[in-house]
Amino acid sequence: MAAASKSSKVETPETSLEEDVRQLQRDIKKLTELLAKTKQDSYSAASKAANEGMEHLRIQGDAAMEGLRQSAEDMEAQLVAAVREKPVTSLAIAAGIGFLFALISRR
Repeated sequence: MAAASKSSKVETPETSLEEDVRQLQRDIKKLTELLAKTKQDSYSAASKAANEGMEHLRIQGDAAMEGLRQSAEDMEAQLVAAVREKPVTSLAIAAGIGFLFALISRR
């Protein structure tokens, strides 16, 4: 009987292979978990970068719109000043432009 208990402690190629398979399964599980975490971290980082980029573009767009609005207000003020300074000339120019649009629209 002593020989039988001694033989059960001896590692056979089959038990070694089974232990290797179990270790491989544990390693695959750990790798899968690590990949899932990495995927989530990458998604979070990409989402954060995209949100920051969108905010930056929104700020630039707002600044550009404000610049355009200010330019339009300046042009309007210059036009009003020119009309007040020379109303007859302004009326003649407006009539000429209207006449040209009418000619163009007939064709």
